[in-house]
Amino acid sequence: QVQLVESGGGLVLPGGSLRLSCSASGIRFSIYTVAWYRQVPGRERELVARSVSEGMTNYTDSVKGRFTISRDNAKNMVYLQMNNLKTEDTAVYYCLAEGRIRPYWGQGTQVTVSS
Repeated sequence: QVQLVESGGGLVLPGGSLRLSCSASGIRFSIYTVAWYRQVPGRERELVARSVSEGMTNYTDSVKGRFTISRDNAKNMVYLQMNNLKTEDTAVYYCLAEGRIRPYWGQGTQVTVSS
């Protein structure tokens, strides 16, 4: 069975940093496109960052220059480094792997940016 698990969320001050992690069982991230999404109440789930492979990444405009998606294939991990966090970044963050049959979603981790 495929399972993705996010960790690293929490409450931080504006301007702070967090690194989210996503681990997987049942799949190897190295052969899949991976992504981070976020969702807040009343809004559609938003694509934040996507990585087709190492070095082939893209980001939504609101996080460019602040967030970085990366992989550690040896550890079968995907990360989202979030710097200079803003209150508008508050959301539940989800990792995703684009599986052969369907997308695989993690359970989500809450990120709250508040003073």
